[in-house]
Amino acid sequence: MSLLIAILNQIDIKEKINNAPNSNYEIGVFIGSMLPFATLVLIAYVIFRHNKKRIDKK
Repeated sequence: MSLLIAILNQIDIKEKINNAPNSNYEIGVFIGSMLPFATLVLIAYVIFRHNKKRIDKK
C-alpha cells in the first residue's frame, strides 16, 4: 500500500524548479531530493562498519 502511495506522490522536480520564486528555491529542491538517498547511504555505511568491527573481534 505504501509503495502505491509513494508512486502516486512522485514529485516532478523540473516543474518545481520552473515555478520557483527565486534561485534559492532551486537549491532547496536539490538538497531535498538528495537527502533521502544520502540518509540511506549513511545508514548502510553505519551498519556495514558495525558488522565489520563485530566480525573482526571474533
